[in-house]
Amino acid sequence: MITQVRDEELLALLQNDDEGAFRDIYNRYWKKMYIVAANRVDNELDAEEIVQDIFTALWVRRKTIVIEGDGLGRYLTASVKYRVIKTLGRYALKQNYLNAVPKDCCIDNSTQEWLAFEELKDELAKYVKLLPEKCQLVFKMSRELGYSQKQIAIELTISEKTVEAHLQKAFKVLRSKLASILLTLL
Repeated sequence: MITQVRDEELLALLQNDDEGAFRDIYNRYWKKMYIVAANRVDNELDAEEIVQDIFTALWVRRKTIVIEGDGLGRYLTASVKYRVIKTLGRYALKQNYLNAVPKDCCIDNSTQEWLAFEELKDELAKYVKLLPEKCQLVFKMSRELGYSQKQIAIELTISEKTVEAHLQKAFKVLRSKLASILLTLL
């Protein structure tokens, strides 16, 4: 640890990749920087992040950074102030967003639900086409046209029991075919 070395000497060592110099700069300034940041932002984590970001940037830019004389302390303090301003800007942006969203608003996933419904309808239509012709006709009359079993029986000149049997068969086949799709969608 280099405790009695001036800032300008520490900077020269830092530019030569001296990790000990970096550690000394960190130990010399982190608490002051943290106090400045913590007095201006809402929480300690943001203050810590500000200080860590500045030291990270200092290490990354160590070869190209130019700080005259013993201006390291002023440079780091100014860096904290600029980072605080950016952080407060993020706070304001977040608050503006939260204020713009109605309090009783819930997430609208109606588009996703509509797409799932359309997909299910397409699958249903595909499986209805696979039913035997008479069974398919009875199902369509019942579900698409809204006919009662009695109306279907009269229209097709078959008994109501036969209509009921066709519908039961259609439901059984469609239920088994659509079960896996419903599980996927849900």
